[in-house]
Amino acid sequence: MTSSLSLTRNQAKQFLKTLNNPFHKFLSLFQTNVSTPQPLDLCVESASLRHTPHLFEKSPQPDLAQCNGLLFDYSRNNNNKEALNLFLGIHSFGLPVDGSTLSCVLKVCGCLFNVIAGRQVHCQCLKLGLIEDVSVGTSLLDMYMKTENVEDGRRVFDHMRERNVVSWTSLLGGYAQNGMNEEVLELFLTMQMEGIKPNPYTFAAVLGALASEGMVEKGVQVHCLIVKLGFKTVTFVSNSLISMYLRSGMGKDARLVFDGMATKNAVTWNCMISGFVTNGLDFAALETFYDMRLAGVKFTEMTFIPLIKVCANRKELGFARQLHCRVLKDGFNFDPKIKTALMVAYSKCSEINDAFKLFSTMHEAQNVVSWTAMISGHLQNGEIQEAVKLFCLMNKEGVKPNDFTYSTILTAQPAVSPFQIHAQAIKANYEKSPSVGTAILDAYVKLGNIEEAAKAFEQIDERDIVAWSAMLAGYAQIGDSEGATNIFMQLVKEGIKPNEFTFSSVINACASPTAPFEQGKQFHAWSIKSKLSDALCVCSALITMYAKRGNIDNAYQVFRRQQERDPASWNSMISGYAQHGHAKKALEIFEEMQRENMEMDDITFIGVISACSHAGLVDEGEKYFNVMIEKHRISPTMQLYSCMVDLYSRAGMLDKAMDIINTMPFPAGATVWRTLLAASRVHRHLELGKLAAEQLISLQPQDSAAYVLLSNIYAAAGNWHERRNVRKLMDQRKVKKEAGYSWIEVKNKTHSFLASDHSHPMSYQIYSKLDEIKMRLKDMGYQPDTDHVLQDIADEDKETILSQHSERLAIVFGLIATPPGTALQIVKNLRVCGDCHTVIKLISLIEGRDIVVRDTNRFHHFKAGSCSCGDYW
Repeated sequence: MTSSLSLTRNQAKQFLKTLNNPFHKFLSLFQTNVSTPQPLDLCVESASLRHTPHLFEKSPQPDLAQCNGLLFDYSRNNNNKEALNLFLGIHSFGLPVDGSTLSCVLKVCGCLFNVIAGRQVHCQCLKLGLIEDVSVGTSLLDMYMKTENVEDGRRVFDHMRERNVVSWTSLLGGYAQNGMNEEVLELFLTMQMEGIKPNPYTFAAVLGALASEGMVEKGVQVHCLIVKLGFKTVTFVSNSLISMYLRSGMGKDARLVFDGMATKNAVTWNCMISGFVTNGLDFAALETFYDMRLAGVKFTEMTFIPLIKVCANRKELGFARQLHCRVLKDGFNFDPKIKTALMVAYSKCSEINDAFKLFSTMHEAQNVVSWTAMISGHLQNGEIQEAVKLFCLMNKEGVKPNDFTYSTILTAQPAVSPFQIHAQAIKANYEKSPSVGTAILDAYVKLGNIEEAAKAFEQIDERDIVAWSAMLAGYAQIGDSEGATNIFMQLVKEGIKPNEFTFSSVINACASPTAPFEQGKQFHAWSIKSKLSDALCVCSALITMYAKRGNIDNAYQVFRRQQERDPASWNSMISGYAQHGHAKKALEIFEEMQRENMEMDDITFIGVISACSHAGLVDEGEKYFNVMIEKHRISPTMQLYSCMVDLYSRAGMLDKAMDIINTMPFPAGATVWRTLLAASRVHRHLELGKLAAEQLISLQPQDSAAYVLLSNIYAAAGNWHERRNVRKLMDQRKVKKEAGYSWIEVKNKTHSFLASDHSHPMSYQIYSKLDEIKMRLKDMGYQPDTDHVLQDIADEDKETILSQHSERLAIVFGLIATPPGTALQIVKNLRVCGDCHTVIKLISLIEGRDIVVRDTNRFHHFKAGSCSCGDYW
């Protein structure tokens, strides 16, 4: 190749014209013949070359040094497109190049992520015989690593005859950039074995990899080597150490490194601030920011972003505004990342209008991150429709949603359809993303569609613990303990370590009435073994599980052993006692909660008023309802009004119950009318029962409870004609009555019984024992209360029907199948009738058994002839 080539001014102008031509992008592959040079096919956007005219005006024959000088200048100033276009022109006109030229161009290709141009320059290196140049080889290696072509980069490294510390560092850095952190440590050891002494840049690459992989123990060893080699005074090495320690949660070690630094730059301070925020050490971050200002260090964009995040997390609106002012003062107000961070902060501080104003000023800088932040802000502030409108506008503007966008908008139910968003996610190839897949399955779970949730779960490529926990929560929500257990065992089999949320979900599933009781105990033991039983969410789940499975004493033991309690724990204990009819104990827990100054919510008062309702404490229930409104400023929800209706209805104060319904600020829901209807049945208030039934049927025309209760009211009043009409209406509307059944768990097996059931293998023994008990009850003076059989048949037939109710069959089987003195626990899907309640009290006395019966309303603890409900239920 000749060392120079004459260029006239016209040729120079033509050269520049070619470089600036937007259509001059795809040129044929070059040849090395200088006399007939061919252009490079570098696939790069053209850009104006401001300085090139001066080069050719001053020297019609620019030499290698001038060309390289301009090329290096572009590269140093990050004008990479201009640098690549300049090299294109240099080659097109046969200007000389050397190893330095090609090294620089390869660096530019890496920065532009242009592997096509990089491969073509690789070919040029081979043709010119410069591949053996260690700087060219290192730059080539670096280019492949930056463009994520790790295998090609490794091949270049393996073929290098000469390797220096820079080559090794480029290889280490490339592996670290591509997340191959284990290989980084292996290569670092090999490098030292080959006698290559690491330099500060080597240590920076290795420390970054160790931090990402969580191998802080190895990082400490590398720290010792840094001290030994005398690199601890190098600022960027110390910065890497600080970052590693903070990313590993070792704030004190990071502080020691920081305090020992003689020279600190803005990156040092920013590392400390960002690391403290990541580790939840917000006040330490603020102190460091204050010290940074005192030290006179100039703030950068990265100084403000973590601090604004602190304001968002702590909802510190005042400090967020101060930081905003400083951002404006320092000229960073056009930075999109800072604007997005401020938008998030204002949104979390409920200043959604200020957030939207910032968003509106971003214009061209609006990207998927800022759009997603704005959508999330509206959702956080309860503006679901506005969030959905923004999502639609985002798509209309041509901004493609990312995985965070889809995960966010899926929480906007019911304003969006999970099916539609799921379809969009599939089209965008995001349905396999862990975050999107988890959000999709969670959306289906909320709809109660566990089948679609399971399908979404199976589609996720790399299921993390969040996805597993969400799937478990779905099964828990529908009470499918078997499905939850299978998922839990599957995640353990796949080597996923359960966390506290996993245990919380699977234990909640075990609270289902159909779940084997021993299963919940086993998961409790597993959580203890995993040292997660003290986690707040696990404790709350255990309290709920034991309470719902009839063992309120175990629930209380878990509650008392808690070192720390949140409102969920207190609420679970109050609700547990309420369900078991222990109103006094429930109110004692509530008073203790007040003394602890715990935050209370509507769930707290639902438990308290329910406890009063089950015990007939009308005055106390009224008092706590007023305290909730006047003292705690909690607005009554539909469920709270339903509790008040239940409180008055159970006490026979139906007029007061109607007053509550008439004064509610919203129309009464199905639960309210069902409660009133059931009370009308108990207190035989025909007119009110008809009203409640009509309202309930209009809201839920397929709910059999309304028809059954209304027909029972007519039957109790002796109005058999109207009862038949109601039953006929059920047939016309194809409404099926729910069959009453009871079940008992014996030796980890569940046995179910319908009324007058003869399907059980031990049916003969059960009915023989039942006849024996009937005789013993008659000897005690028991007389069946046939008023509970609401059929127009003979009394003798009514007595037979009563004696074969499902709960009696389950209890009798329990007496046969368990040793004497063993406590029995029965579950029934309907309310226990009054006659069965009397009989079970007597059975507990004559058989000397503790019997717990859970029906749809509450738990009944029968012992020695009495019941915990005090015959008030």
